Amino acid sequence: MLRIALAQIAPRLGALDDNLARHHEVLEEARAGGAGLVVFPELGLTGYQLQDLAAEVAMRLDDPRLDRLAAATRGISAAVSFVEESGDHRLFIAAALMEDGEIRHVHRKVFLPTYGLFDERRFFAAGEVIRAVPSRLGVGVGIAICEDFWHLQMPQLLALDGAQLLLNVSSSPGRDLAARNDVGLGTATSWRTLMRTYAQLTTSFVVFVNRVGVDESVTFWGGSEVIAPSGEPIFSAPFFDEGIHLVDVNLEDVRRERIALPLLRDERLELQVRELGRIVWERAGLAPDTTAEPGAEPGLDVAPIGPLRDRDDGSAAARSVEEPIRLRSRRR
Repeated sequence: MLRIALAQIAPRLGALDDNLARHHEVLEEARAGGAGLVVFPELGLTGYQLQDLAAEVAMRLDDPRLDRLAAATRGISAAVSFVEESGDHRLFIAAALMEDGEIRHVHRKVFLPTYGLFDERRFFAAGEVIRAVPSRLGVGVGIAICEDFWHLQMPQLLALDGAQLLLNVSSSPGRDLAARNDVGLGTATSWRTLMRTYAQLTTSFVVFVNRVGVDESVTFWGGSEVIAPSGEPIFSAPFFDEGIHLVDVNLEDVRRERIALPLLRDERLELQVRELGRIVWERAGLAPDTTAEPGAEPGLDVAPIGPLRDRDDGSAAARSVEEPIRLRSRRR
């Protein structure tokens, strides 16, 4: 049995030292409550709406403050999120798995949203690696950060790489707060649909920890959850309220579910690799596009409209191009 502490906290924007102190407090509280794993939200050490503050609160992995926080995880595991500065001074939204006094693994956010109120790609670099990692908990752990879970390959690759416990640390803002339905906020409805689906399809535990509070007039809704490998919810935290929630899970449920429903076993990875390779080559114009119109240039799927043939009257107007060339890139 594993007890998980969901740290549904409200980080202070740009207040790195205050947030570090709060993380130390939560670790001690969770340890006293018998937790084996503590999960903090996305950018819990810095706040989310950083923009130009990102460089001021960024830390390298050898930063003494991170080292002290990792040292506080002796006998416990924790997923902690912060702005990481690489050796070549790129900034990443990162989450580290800390356990037994050291940083065991770091995930850099792979998918950076640039739609709606989001502008992450302006300030951060995108991660390039998706890996699960063995842990002291006795199961593989896969970490994703917020938007990462809106892309199918993230939970699938983590589970195929050995994760039985999928962690999503999030700073999801409450959009359309008045739009409520039988399961809560409109934003929460979408997230909960995703988490239940991914838990069931990967036959893994899914732990979602979302922050609360306000950054620069943006409100975050919380609603952290733990979902069983069957897709059934085990625990749902309240909306908007800060709190440390302790949830017990039986890790044997993964074995039971995967034997009864061997979806991961039956994945056709060689088929995926072959077909993805074909799609990449076709998109790059290095192979004929099986979906393109005849006459389309390599890398494009629509053929342009060329000059019209001369009309019977032979007019110059008739010999001109009567509508602009249309080039449309297919949305995939």
